[in-house]
Parts: sequence; C-alpha cells; structure tokens
Amino acid sequence: MFKFAKGSYYYLINNVHKLLVIIVFVIPIQAFKESPNELLSHVSLIPKLILAFLIISIPIFYFVNRPKKIYLIDFACFKPSHLLRVPTATALEHGHFILASRPESFIFIKKMLERSGLGEETCIPHVGHYLPPNPNMMDVRDEAHLVIFSAMDSLFQQTRISPKEIDILIVNCSLFAPTPSISAMVVNRYKMNHNVKSYNLSGMGCSAGLISIDLVKNLLRVHPESNAVLISTEILTTSPYKGTERSMLLPNCLFRMGGAAILLTNKRSQHKNAKYKLLHVVRTHKGYDDKSYKCVSQEEDKEGHVGVALTLDLLVAAGNSLKSNISTIGPLVLPVSEKLLFLFNFLERKLLKLDRKPYTPNFKKAFDYFLLHR
Repeated sequence: MFKFAKGSYYYLINNVHKLLVIIVFVIPIQAFKESPNELLSHVSLIPKLILAFLIISIPIFYFVNRPKKIYLIDFACFKPSHLLRVPTATALEHGHFILASRPESFIFIKKMLERSGLGEETCIPHVGHYLPPNPNMMDVRDEAHLVIFSAMDSLFQQTRISPKEIDILIVNCSLFAPTPSISAMVVNRYKMNHNVKSYNLSGMGCSAGLISIDLVKNLLRVHPESNAVLISTEILTTSPYKGTERSMLLPNCLFRMGGAAILLTNKRSQHKNAKYKLLHVVRTHKGYDDKSYKCVSQEEDKEGHVGVALTLDLLVAAGNSLKSNISTIGPLVLPVSEKLLFLFNFLERKLLKLDRKPYTPNFKKAFDYFLLHR
C-alpha cells in the first residue's frame, strides 16, 4: 500500500503541468456549452476578464518559454584496421626498447599495462609501430585524417545526410591544434557550405567532450531548424615520454587511437529518428584544487623530458566535487517531487523547529548511471 501511494505521489507531482494544461483547455470547452446569459449569471465581468486572460496567457507562456528539444540522431566511432593493433606483448617489447636506459620506468609501464584492462585489439598510429618511433607533423596530420574522416564517412553513411545539410560543426582535440584548424580541415574535405558555423576546441583535456556538448546545446537553442556535428578525438602521434616521472609515463600505455562523430539536431521532424534526447548538461568544478584541474597537461620533468601528465588523484577530486555541488546539480536535474520533499523537510526543521533528519534527495530519480572518467 505504501509503495502504491509513493508511486502515485511521484506520478501526480511530476505530471502536474500536464494536468494544468488539460484543466485550462477543459474550462473554455465547458463554457461554450452554456449560453451567454447562463455564463454571465455565473461570472461577473471582472472575474470573467481575469479568467479569459489566464486561459490565453498560460498556454502561450508555456509554449513560448519551454526549452527547444535537442535530439541525438546517430553517432559513429572510428574503427581502426587490424594492421594497427598492438597486443600487450608488442607494447612491452617496444617499451623495453624505448626505455632501455631507464629500467625502472619500463618496470612501471609493464605493471600498468598488465593492470590497465586493455585488450589485445587496442591500436596505435602507424608511426608508433616503428622502432624507434620518429614522428613528424605529416604523421600527426595523417592520423588526424584517418581517425576523423573515417568517423565522418561512417556517420554520413548511417544517417544518409549530406555534408551540405550541416549547419554547425564543432571539433575538440586537446593536443593537436594546427593552423588551419581541424574544423577548417573538415569543412574543406567535405565541401560544406561557406556559412557553416565551425568551432575548434583545444587544450581542454578530459573536459573537452562535455564542453563541446554544452556548446552544441547552446547553439542549437538559438539557431532553429539546424543540424550539428560534433567530432571528439585525441591525436596520439607524438614522441613517447622517456623520463622517470610516473604520472607522465601513464599516457604511454593508457591512451589509444579513437574518435567519434555525433549528429545532433533541433528539428522536431527528426524526433522519431533520434536515439536520444538531450536534457541537461551539468558541468561542476567546485571542490577541485589546482592540481586536479590539470587532468591532462603537458609538462617537463627535472631532466628536461617533455610528456603528458595525468593527475592521479582526479577520481578523489571528482567525488569531492560531486558532494560539494549537490546544491548546484539538484535544482537542475531533480524532478519536482523530490524538490517538494526537500522543501517540506527544510521548512519543518527551520520554521517549525521539528526534530527531523535532513532529507537527502533520491538522485536515482534523475540519473540512471554515474560515469567517472578515469
């Protein structure tokens, strides 16, 4: 009985706006059934005008101010050739050769590879298969072309959309920021329209993907009837780090080739073809210290070796940030039913001075999964 009452409460509160809209439309329908004299006998002039104003303004206010719906139509991931795969044995062999003068670094890399969970099908760029690897700018561009264009070709094939139909293009890649930009490279390759709105994000580390989604959301809300493509990747063709700083050795064994192209739109006609609907993009930063902000950064150790450093305590910082940002996240994502329960509990404790435990909102009503980026 309690579960039924609780379920009924959540359903009623979270759908109250639908009930109000129905009531607003039912009242005038019922009024039309009565004659003008009967209607005037029930309602005086001033209440009648107020009622008419509410009947007209409430639906208009609701439909004008409701946020535009954004749909994810489809996405495509880069699928590398088997010729690029690097089994664990091969990776260890290359690591032993590259770090021959630094056995302690090789031992650390070996432990990380064995415990990382990476499979035997992971891939690295062509230049990484040579000993010693000696990459140059052309090799970096070749990897960017391979990853990005392969993902884009797959996306266009899956969605049957033409590059001319793309209105917004966003590319994020932290370590590779050439001139002309990667987004310009994509526009030129697919001969997109000259007025396509293109953006290139770099140097943002692990946050770039979420920032890009937030940018897509904001752009689609101000540009009606538009299609947007988001490309997210990281280009690995750089000299491997050969020093002794362990945090900077980690990328040598954790990062692999990868990229994705995502098609989003705000066209209501596409809602039947969409795989997902974008609801909220929540980015939190409170609770992080200066070190944990540097999720991925380029550094130089004492011996002059340059590498990419990963902050090892990022997971702890993410947990602390989530706790400290509950007050920020809650109003954005929690349903009305949980907000009301929190409000009632707050009023009981602060105004009525009742001995109540602070109510912790049930975030399972807002989230199905929590994903912490490693």
